[in-house]
Amino acid sequence: MVKPDYKIEKIYYTIGEVAELFDVNQSLIRFWEKEFDILNPRKNKKGNRLFTKFDIENLKLIYHLVKERGFTLQGAKDKLKQNRENVVNTVQMIASLNQVKGFLLELKKEL
Repeated sequence: MVKPDYKIEKIYYTIGEVAELFDVNQSLIRFWEKEFDILNPRKNKKGNRLFTKFDIENLKLIYHLVKERGFTLQGAKDKLKQNRENVVNTVQMIASLNQVKGFLLELKKEL
């Protein structure tokens, strides 16, 4: 699961930072970059990947479909092509529900 308290504040993130955010290996991020054409991080002169907020949002969609929902890579590609907006809405709704859950658990602890 993506770390819920992570705030995107910088313009560019390294692949290590992104991998830590999603709690996956850097090699998985590189693999998804090759498989999904919606991922297109910039590369500096040394060839290091630099991910923007938009790239991270796309990774959230891929992570949700592949890791949380169990889609195959081809199934995730098809879902993103057919109904990307529905996937975006679902991911946003889950994030909101997780925030509410966290708030309620914290409130329960205080009672």
